[in-house]
Amino acid sequence: MVKILVVDDEADLEILIKQKFRKQVRNEIFHFHFALNGRQALEVLEAHPDIDIILSDINMPEMDGLTLLSKVKEKNSLLKTVIISAYGDMENIRTAMNLGAFDFITKPVDFRDLEITLEKTIAHIEQIKSNLRALKENNILKMYVDETVLNFMGNREIDTGLMENETVQATVAFVDLCSFTKISEHEEANVVVGLLNEYFDLMVKEIIEEKGSIDKFIGDAIMAVFFGENHFERAIRASIAIRDKMNALPEFSSTTHFRPQVSVGINYGEMVSGNIGSRSLKRLDYTVIGDVVNVAARLQSAAIPGQVLILEKNSSALQDRFEFKSIGEITMKNKALPVEVVEVIAGVGKG
Repeated sequence: MVKILVVDDEADLEILIKQKFRKQVRNEIFHFHFALNGRQALEVLEAHPDIDIILSDINMPEMDGLTLLSKVKEKNSLLKTVIISAYGDMENIRTAMNLGAFDFITKPVDFRDLEITLEKTIAHIEQIKSNLRALKENNILKMYVDETVLNFMGNREIDTGLMENETVQATVAFVDLCSFTKISEHEEANVVVGLLNEYFDLMVKEIIEEKGSIDKFIGDAIMAVFFGENHFERAIRASIAIRDKMNALPEFSSTTHFRPQVSVGINYGEMVSGNIGSRSLKRLDYTVIGDVVNVAARLQSAAIPGQVLILEKNSSALQDRFEFKSIGEITMKNKALPVEVVEVIAGVGKG
């Protein structure tokens, strides 16, 4: 139902409006409110903030239509006003339009013209509401879906394009909050979730600072992906910043003696980027997969609290930018041969 406020000091107009639009009123398409001047109109708007359209005269006692128009614009920029006046000169029309009037109708009122104008105004309002809903939904979507995913989906057909994938050069980092389950044994669930979100927020800020993307939250861990120039270096810098920030935080409680620390595994190379899931279920997960990703996860599993681990072979190009410490060989699940691993100690400048 469209709610319309008619503002005019001629009482006859109310009778005409009710007569001409009785069918729409009876069918609950339109609902009318009436006021004799701008001051009364503001009172009606205060009592009925869900009014969609104002039909207003210009020349009225106490508060004229142009003054009302300016005050309505201040209160609700989405409320549309159509001026209905015998003063149809260009100066009044221009003044009304500059104050935000949606349209202008001259008296005596041609009710067929008024009906068409209302239809046009309603269509415009519905379009605005639709755009606002889409914007709100998009903003909510962004809370759950990374911008990289939205960019990937943007130009693809739903039926086929979303199942496509591409091979990319990137860096993936797994950041795990060590021993966090100790807290859940002693604290209420809402405390645990709130604290985890606080820690995640601190980590995510450092990842975003280095232009990384959050691929997913996995329990008390984060999987982050870095694309573009110097992606490996940026991933290391983000991980160092996260480690140092978490190390600086105080002990959470004397009961658990939990002190937030992270273990991190980082690897880079060629990986497949795209949607994984079920077309039948209509559930997809945009992610990166491949051996490079698996190795990063294994490195994180091998790291102790406070460690950031990478493959030794990947450290040679960054010797002037980071301080490394050899860990030696480790054996990874599903790997035939052990690999040389180094710990990232600190950054020594961006070079």
